[in-house]
Amino acid sequence: MSDGQNDLNDSNEENEPNRQQAQPFPADPRPDTPSQQPAAAPRLPPPRRGADWMFGGVYGTVLASGLLAALDQAGEAFTPFYDASWVLVTACAAGLAHGYSHHMTTHQAGSAAHRWRVLSRALWNEWPMIVAALPTVLLLVVAGLTDWASYGVTAVGLGLNTALLFAWGSFVALRVGYRIGSALLMGLADATIGLAIIVANAVIK
Repeated sequence: MSDGQNDLNDSNEENEPNRQQAQPFPADPRPDTPSQQPAAAPRLPPPRRGADWMFGGVYGTVLASGLLAALDQAGEAFTPFYDASWVLVTACAAGLAHGYSHHMTTHQAGSAAHRWRVLSRALWNEWPMIVAALPTVLLLVVAGLTDWASYGVTAVGLGLNTALLFAWGSFVALRVGYRIGSALLMGLADATIGLAIIVANAVIK
């Protein structure tokens, strides 16, 4: 009798590890919650390292064309020096505004002196926009010195700026590696903006 009891006990002891292994793992008392790690701050684009010829050239030329067309009012006295000053002031203001906004959208941590240096560089990099408006300014100055009629000045200025848009687009496309055919097509696409201003000026007036 005792031998049977001992065999039964030995069998229970052998099966005990199996029963323990079959038991499910205890449920995790913690509820399913998202990770509590703080989200990484969004990475800001790095500040520009140089002037943007393409943007500045095209933007400044288009701006000058629009101002030249708008300042020429039929039936009013032609004031070329006044118009030239406003074209130049507007180009400078647009360049400063664009440089400042670009600086703010790419703001990086640093000392006050470092931030002022970065801002100064961002503003200086807008010089292509001002340079692109200078042909229109010089044309208006020449018109004032030679008593050139407003209609002729506007026609020549819009045509000149359209040609400059073509030159800007083609030149920059060649600089970044486009073939000559593709570069000329990009220049033609930029010149289309100047043609659109010419058409708008004719329709409005």
